[in-house]
Amino acid sequence: MIKKIQNLLIFLVLVISFTSCHSQKKIINLAGFDVKTDSINTFLKSRMDSLNIPGLSIAVINDSKVVYHETFGFANLEKKIPITEKTIFEGASISKSVFAFFVMKFVEEGKLDLDKPLFEYLPYEDIAYDDRYKKITARMVLSHRSGFPNWRENEEDKKLKIKFEPDTDYEYSGEGYQYLAMVLKQIEDTDWNGLEMLFQKKVAKPLKLEHTVFIPTSYTNEHKAEPYNNQCEWIDLKNNYWYKKDKGVFVSSSSIHSEPIDFSKWMIGVMNKEILSKESYNELFKHRSTISTSSTGINVYYTLGYITADKPYNSTYFHGGSNDGFTCYYLMDISKKWGYVLFTNSENGERLGNEVWNYFEKESE
Repeated sequence: MIKKIQNLLIFLVLVISFTSCHSQKKIINLAGFDVKTDSINTFLKSRMDSLNIPGLSIAVINDSKVVYHETFGFANLEKKIPITEKTIFEGASISKSVFAFFVMKFVEEGKLDLDKPLFEYLPYEDIAYDDRYKKITARMVLSHRSGFPNWRENEEDKKLKIKFEPDTDYEYSGEGYQYLAMVLKQIEDTDWNGLEMLFQKKVAKPLKLEHTVFIPTSYTNEHKAEPYNNQCEWIDLKNNYWYKKDKGVFVSSSSIHSEPIDFSKWMIGVMNKEILSKESYNELFKHRSTISTSSTGINVYYTLGYITADKPYNSTYFHGGSNDGFTCYYLMDISKKWGYVLFTNSENGERLGNEVWNYFEKESE
C-alpha cells in the first residue's frame, strides 16, 4: 500500500513538472526577448475587439519550430461555432508566394524559362491585339512588372490591357499570375485539377502539408470559416462575383486555402531552404521592384512572389492577403528562422498582421 502511494506521488510530481514546463514554453520575439503567452493572448483579443474581427488563428515559429498556436473567436458568429485548429481560411494573396515557389519547380525541371516570353508557351488571345504582350516573361509576372492591371474587372471597359511597357515599372497584378498559371497548365497538357495535383505532388506532399490547396476540397469546404466584412457583417459568397467566376479554378494569385499549422510547414521549408536548390532561392529572393520608400529611407521591394526591405529587414520576407471576408498575413526572418502567420475571417486582418509585426519587434513587454 505504501509503495503504491509512493508510486502515485512520483507520477503526480512528473505530471506537474511536465505541465509546468509546458505552460512556461519560451516564445522569443523578433528582438530576441521572451514573450509570455498571456501577453500575446491579451494583445490579440484586444486588437480583435477593436478591429471587429470575429475569428483568428495564428502560429509563431522559433528556430524552425511552431512554439505558439492559438485560435480566437468564431468561425460562424451567428451560430457561435468557434475557430478551432481545423478551421480553414482563404489565404488570398499569400497564394502568390506559394505559387512562385511552385513555379521554381518547373524551372528546375527545365520545363519553364523565367526569361522566355510566355506567348511562346501559350499565345494569349485576350491581349493578342497588343504586341507588347509578347515581351512578357515569367520573371516579369512574378515581380509584377508585366504591365497588366490587377484585374481587368477593375478597368472601365472590363478588358485586359497593358498599362506600360513590360519590365519598365511595377504594378501589382493578379492577371499576370493567372496567365502564368495558364502557361503551366499548357506545359503539362492538363486542366486546373491536374495543376492542383501537381502542386500537391511537387510542394504539398514533400513539405507534409495536409490541407493547403488552391482548389477547395470537401474537407476545406466543411471546415471553412464564414466570411465577414469590416463591420463584422456576414458576406454571402455564393452570390459573390469572384466566388462564382473562380469556382473550380486554380487561381494562382489568390485561391489558396490553409490554416496556420499547415502554412507554417511551408514557411519552415522556405526558412530551411528545402525542396528547391540554392539557385532557385536566390532567384526567388532577388530584389526586382521597388514598391515604396519609408520616411526613414528604408526601401521596400517585391521579389519573385515575396516582399522584403533594406536592412535591418533584408532577411525578412512577408506578404498579406485580402479576399472578400478573409484577410491574412505572414512574415518570416530567414536568418533567425523566426516567423508568424495569421488568418482571419474578417476584412481587417491585414491591419492586424502589421500590428502583430510591431508587437513582436518590441524590446520588452
